[in-house]
Amino acid sequence: MPKKAKNKVKKTKKETYFSKVRKELKLVVWPSLKETAKYSISTIVFCVFICLFFIILNLLMSLLKGMF
Repeated sequence: MPKKAKNKVKKTKKETYFSKVRKELKLVVWPSLKETAKYSISTIVFCVFICLFFIILNLLMSLLKGMF
């Protein structure tokens, strides 16, 4: 009998966990398609800017290394 009691307790814990997760997901405010596109474009532009910065920095360092 103790084994059955443990199984019921575990099942109850799982059900409680998933019901809490479902409750939290209902509280989430998801971004609109327009906001998602805006944030995605901003991220890509930022990544390109950082990439160009490091390419230029690498070229400058290579030129300085060649001079000395």
